[in-house]
Amino acid sequence: MLALAFDHLVHLAQEPHRAAQQLRDIGFHVIEGGRHVEWGTYNALCHFDLSYIELLGIENRAIADQAVDNPLVRQAARRLPDREGFARIAMRTNQIDQLAEVLRGHGLTVLGPVPGSRTRAGGTVLKWQLLFPEREEGLVLPFFIQWEQSDSERRQDLEQNGVIQRHPLGNLHLERVAFAVRDLEKNCLEWSTWFGLHAGEHYIDKALDAECRELKLAGGNLLFCTPSGSGKLAGLLEEHGEGPFRVDLSGS
Repeated sequence: MLALAFDHLVHLAQEPHRAAQQLRDIGFHVIEGGRHVEWGTYNALCHFDLSYIELLGIENRAIADQAVDNPLVRQAARRLPDREGFARIAMRTNQIDQLAEVLRGHGLTVLGPVPGSRTRAGGTVLKWQLLFPEREEGLVLPFFIQWEQSDSERRQDLEQNGVIQRHPLGNLHLERVAFAVRDLEKNCLEWSTWFGLHAGEHYIDKALDAECRELKLAGGNLLFCTPSGSGKLAGLLEEHGEGPFRVDLSGS
């Protein structure tokens, strides 16, 4: 299976600039990202080395509503302004064409690779390719990104441009993203099979009243949790449905 890494978690925000300032106020380093002109969206970014959280908003609703080649933008257009919050994750690859064939071999419908770009606040343009596996129902699948630069080139560029910096809160690292799911075994088996991820042991999270299992991924693990009672996670799942609900950080 092709090597993958955690790239970023998308957080939908009606006003990314305002959301960015709220994070700065509690000690995070957040920068203004830029505009995706062809999709009608814009963003702000909070990096933990190459892993990051993207605060994504809609700048031009007419364009976003017509973004048929980008399921993430379609998701943003459906949810905003009423449902801000975590949407889905992206995994990084350097073999996007081969990955598309692997995913199709598993029976998934795959859109892409789709070219993408973003104009930074300073005017420079970043480029990448996106790949979207899709299915009709259940936990929303990750999408995949292949950057124009290598990891080392990109890290150097991001450090030079002040995107990657030490946070006022401390030397923070993204440890994992937690997902609420209805069927723990089904989702763990699917994601471990489709994306080549190793699944850890089951355990009970008493605070969430949930059974959990972690999938290992470079740059940030994925924690799947399903309610084992009527506690906190059951309420989250009932209100928001399946999807990411928590980010665990270390270093503060």
